[in-house]
Parts: sequence; structure tokens; C-alpha cells
Amino acid sequence: MEPGAGQRPSVFELPKVELHVHLDGAIKPETILHFGKKRGIPLPADTVEDLLPHISYSEPLTLTQFLAKFDIYMPAVAGDRDAVRRIAYEFVEMKANEGVIYVEVRYSPHFLANCKVYPVPWNQNEGNLTPDEVVNLVNQGLQDGERDFNIKARSILCCMRHMPSWSLEVVELCKKYHNNTVVAIDLAGDELVAETFPEHRQAYEEAERCGIHRTAHAGEIGSPLVIKEAINVLKAERLGHGYHVLEDPSLYKELLDRKMHFETCPRSSILTGACDPDYKKHPVIQFMKDKANYSLNTDDPLIFNSTIETDYKIAKQFLGFTEEEFKRVNINAAQSSFLPNKEKRELLSKLYEAYGMDPDNLF
Repeated sequence: MEPGAGQRPSVFELPKVELHVHLDGAIKPETILHFGKKRGIPLPADTVEDLLPHISYSEPLTLTQFLAKFDIYMPAVAGDRDAVRRIAYEFVEMKANEGVIYVEVRYSPHFLANCKVYPVPWNQNEGNLTPDEVVNLVNQGLQDGERDFNIKARSILCCMRHMPSWSLEVVELCKKYHNNTVVAIDLAGDELVAETFPEHRQAYEEAERCGIHRTAHAGEIGSPLVIKEAINVLKAERLGHGYHVLEDPSLYKELLDRKMHFETCPRSSILTGACDPDYKKHPVIQFMKDKANYSLNTDDPLIFNSTIETDYKIAKQFLGFTEEEFKRVNINAAQSSFLPNKEKRELLSKLYEAYGMDPDNLF
């Protein structure tokens, strides 16, 4: 509801920080249709209204069914220079319109390439867009968006669990573009209980050695064992999702004590089957009670047909989320961001001022 004259802004209109959102899950459907038509790549529909039922959903599916959505639309944008740069630019515009003032967006450079990547993804023919050039194009799109929409955007490069052969190149790209939007490395894809492939471990060891920040998807669908591996083997500084940590109370207490940051995504967690569909049992409720260090994020807003406001409304309506918690969570997100300390302090100052809080209490 829009606030009337003289009312304080609603919690959803205050500045936000988002740390867990996938670029390839946050593309405008209009852009998918544009490049599908331009490149002669078939799509199941030729209007936004008809396309959305194929690529978005609102009732829980399995993780496999969720991942199948990418197969439908990614061929339209992957491998095209104009498309890669445009989706990054439009992403920044989208987040600025949602009141996000700082965002970290993640993606696999290899999934947007069609050259020097084996196998070539999405059944594309081999072309001439390499993972390295993908990162450069995304950087350009993000930086143009920052300039035009008055928002700070940084990126995280993803290793994929099922493609260990890509991981050493991912960390090299993190090094090459470090702080040229790229601030961290991630490990995404289906969680495996078995030990992580050596290439993933080597990539994370190199990232730590070079001062590159580390997050990892862990405990979304997987057990607490995957979380233990993420923090002990990969030395992850944040956890993507992390809901199933609650199944191991001693591990949970350890991570609370360490102020480990959980990048939670309420709508995603229900729609991918990661959490019980009954919101009254949602792990975020426990995180709130325990004053855990966590953030609220959209994950894949195209597929979940959502915005960041959707996740905050869910938290407010079903999880008992208050305006005070909103402020705490966004300040925690800023503190747990992968920005250099000077930029982090500037971001925190903006939040404290917007929230009417004392800027002298930054850290």
C-alpha cells in the first residue's frame, strides 16, 4: 500500500542491500523475446504474457524441474555479445527500481559463452564468445547501469558443481577482474554430499591465497555435511541459503558464534522444495529469534515471477518480520558484503542515514 501524505515510508520503500541473485535468473522476458527473434532461436511463445507460464512458476517444483526452466530461454541470450551486456545493464535498472542501493549479482561466465568452453552449453553451436569476454561484457553493462541508475553493483563468478573442469578458469577470471566489478567466487548447482571435486577445492584455495572473497551454495537442498565442507574445505565466508544448518544444532551454534552470513531467499526456498511449504516452519523464523546474520534475497526473480519486495512481503506477512528486523538485516547484509572496507563504510552510512540511525555506530 502506498503511504499517504505525512506517513513514514513503508519498510519496502527504504533502501535495501541484495547479496544473492543470479544474473541468468533475472533477465527481462522482453529481452529474451527480442534476442530469440533477432537470432532465429525458437521460443515457446512470442509475447511476454504467453512466455511467462513456460519459464516462471508459483507452486513448488523439484530442483530438477526448476533447473529445466533455464533450458527454455538461455539459448536466446547465451553466446551473444549484445545480449550479455544488455542483461547486465537491465539488471541494474531493475534493482534500482526496487530500491536496492547495493547488489552483488552472480553468474557462471561459461554458461553465457560459446567458445573455449567444453561442453558448449545450451546446445549452442560453437561461436567466438569466450568466458573471459563474457565477464568483460557483464562488467561494462553493470558499470553503465551504475552510472545511469545511481546504484552500486558488483559481481560474483560461479563455479558449477557438475563442471569441475571450469573452476580453475573461474578463479583466474576472479583474479583478472578483481574489483573491476568482480568481488568473489561462488560454487553453485546441485549440492553433492560426496567430497567436492579437487578442482573446486583448488580454485577456492587460490581465491583465498589471492584475497578473493568466497561464498558457496550450501544447505539449500543439501545436508549440514555440505555446509561443513563449504566452511572447512572451501573456507566460505558466507553461505548461499544454508537452511538445513538447523538439522545440526552444534554446527548452527558454531556459525551463530562466528556470525556467519546466510544469504536466504524465502520465495525461492519454497518454490524449489528446499524448505517445508508451511511458512510457519521456515528457517528464517529461527534465524530471526537467534539474531542470526542473514539477508533476504530474490535468487531467480524471473523464474519466481518476483521482486525483492515479494520476499519482504512474505517475511512480513508469514514470518513475523518487523521494520526493526528489516533494518537489522540490511545493515548485516552491508557489513557482510564483499566491498572493500572504505566502500562498505560508505554503504553503511547511507543505510544508517536512511533508517534514521546513528552513523557513528557503524561496526
